[in-house]
Order: sequence, then structure tokens, then C-alpha cells
Amino acid sequence: MRATRTVHATVGATLTGVLLLTAGGTAAADQVRKDLWPLEAFGAQALWQKATGKGVTVAVLDFGFRTTHQDLTGQFLRGENFSTTSQGDGSKDLMPGEDLRDHGTAMAGIIAGHGHGPGGSEGVKGLAPGAKILPLPMYKNGAAATRYAVDHGADVINMSYTETPPDTDTCPSIHYALEKGVVVVAGVGNDGLPKKNYPAACPGVIGVGSVDEYGKADEDNNANSTLDLLAPGVKIPAAMGGSDTAYRTEDGSSAATAYVSGAVALLKEKFPHLTPGQIANRLVKTAGLAGPQKAKHLKLPDVHYGYGFIQPGPALTRDIPAGPAQGPLPMPQGKAPQTAVVPGADKGPDPDPPMGGKEKLMLFGGGGVGLLAIGAIVTGAVTSARRRRSGGSGAWS
Repeated sequence: MRATRTVHATVGATLTGVLLLTAGGTAAADQVRKDLWPLEAFGAQALWQKATGKGVTVAVLDFGFRTTHQDLTGQFLRGENFSTTSQGDGSKDLMPGEDLRDHGTAMAGIIAGHGHGPGGSEGVKGLAPGAKILPLPMYKNGAAATRYAVDHGADVINMSYTETPPDTDTCPSIHYALEKGVVVVAGVGNDGLPKKNYPAACPGVIGVGSVDEYGKADEDNNANSTLDLLAPGVKIPAAMGGSDTAYRTEDGSSAATAYVSGAVALLKEKFPHLTPGQIANRLVKTAGLAGPQKAKHLKLPDVHYGYGFIQPGPALTRDIPAGPAQGPLPMPQGKAPQTAVVPGADKGPDPDPPMGGKEKLMLFGGGGVGLLAIGAIVTGAVTSARRRRSGGSGAWS
């Protein structure tokens, strides 16, 4: 599992230079919100004038969820438990002190958190606070959860986990989702290896890796052709930590995947008739690279950078032809099976538990403005101890 870092709300931030924001950049009194750098990078306040994800349902497949967290009350729809016996199936994959519901709650918060306090100005606010979360605990049963999500109104499916090799029905179930117009987003994993993980390796999935506030790809991303886009995934304050008021810092392609799902929710609100491929097209056509990567003249998609990091502002506002229904990414061919492949077959291996000259901060296309690289940012002081899971079949992305 990717490291989590406890956020100490009493630790101050230091201004290391002039902070340039797009119009409506976020500001707040508490440390968690101050440290939530992706909202500033995206120019979230300006984005929310155009779309909040209202009317969009994002299914989150994960271990479990704390639906009573103060930043997520009222954001959860009624879901279904697809763990093989109980929501506790994944307890053996947790680190000491981790709550079974932490990871799913963190992902839900990144996507659709509304914060708390005056005007929701404190705590975690998601990129698509107007969206709703369909919570689907799915330990060892992601394919069934995927089909359920499609049949119960999901517009987007967030898969912040990996499984290698995949369940027999993993890719067919995703094919079914895409055929029904549902966008599927999955993390590439955090092994720092060229190996391909599922479900990100299934045709049609938007495969996501993590990028830091400088625009540099996380060295722990799995680098291969399944990496399509990057999104913030380093030092992300998240609604997790074992209580309704706790926070920790999440790292890895899990968080990045959730940010892409949030961006898709914004696009689905504004462009409800676009196919999954056409939604991906808007993200690909507006993706950005930091100066050092631009200077390398990378051939895109690059195994480390994909097409670049998402820029929701341009994705929402630029005049981009819809293009072919298939979009720019490899898509499944033929007709999708309408029912699970090999009913009753073995469910496969345990899913790898949820993944979890510099320029700083990258403004990822907030408020309709293109990439703006600046020389400084508020840097929140966070104490941390990085840890990795050893053994087992893998790790949450």
C-alpha cells in the first residue's frame, strides 16, 4: 500500500515566493485545505462556476467506506457489498493502525467531498463536489461490482486498485460498462516497474499515474503503455484516519485516479452525450507537460507521462470536436457480453489492495486557462514516514 502521512493541523505553511493562481484559486483557514494543493493547481473555484459534477454518479470500487465522515455526509448513494463474504475480507492487507474504510473514504473525498465548517471552507473538498458516490465494497469481486454499477446508474467508475492476473470477467465487465456509456478510470499501480496491471490494462480504461506539484511523474508509477494520463497524487490530504474527523496524506496512483474520475464527472455534467472515448479525447487533447518534459520533446504517449497531466479547465472550455466515438485510446472490439463471463468461475487472485530545475506549482488548466508553471507555492509542513507493504499479491494503487 502506498504511504499515508498524518496531517498535523497545527503545523504552519510557509510562503516561499509569489504564488500565482488562476482566477478564483482556493483559500481556506485550516491546514488540511491549505495543503490541498490540487484545488489551487486546478483553479477549482473558477472550475465550479462551469461544472461541479451535479447529476453525475461516480461508482467507487474499494474495500469499504466511512459514509459518516464530516466531509462526505450526504454524498453517498445506497450501494451494495460485493466482498466475497463481508466488508472485512481485506483486513489482512491493512497496515497496523489502518481502518478498513480509510481508502474508499479517501477516494470518495477526492472525487466529491464537500468539506465542512463555514461555507465548506475546511477539510477535504473534492474536484466534483456536486457529484454523488455509489459505494461498492468489492474485495475479490470487482467485475460483479462493475456490472452492478453500470446497471444502477453510474456515469463513471473509479478503480483505485490493481489485480494481476485479472479475474476472467474483469475486462468483459469493463467492455460492458463502456458500451453503456460509462467511463472507467483505473490506476496503473505503484510498483515502479514496467509491468502492466489490471484493470488499467483492459482496453478502454483510462489508465492513470501520479504526478507531483512540480509536474514530475511519480517514480513509483508503473511505466508502460497502459499509462494514459497523470493527475495529482503526491502529498494529497485525504479524509481518512479511523474517525469521522480524521485526515492523512495519501500518495500514489489511487489519489490520481480519483482526481481523473472527478474531472470526468465535471465533463459528464457539461457534455452528457459524449461517449467514454470522446470524454477521454477532451482530457488527452488538453493534457499538459511541465517545462523540463516539454524540453525533452517526448513522443506522446510516453510510458512515464502518457499524454501528460490533466487540465480540467481547458477540457471543459476549449472548442474541441467530439471526434470518433472510440476516442484516442485503444478500445475493446466487438460486442460486450451482457452477463458475466464463465458464471461461477474462480474470482481470481486477491485484488492488489488500494494503490494508493523544478517549476512549482503546476496550474493544471484551472478556470479555462492553459498550463501555467510558476516559481513558488505555499508548501505545507507535514511529518511523514513512508512505508511499503511487503509480500502478498500486490498493493492498492
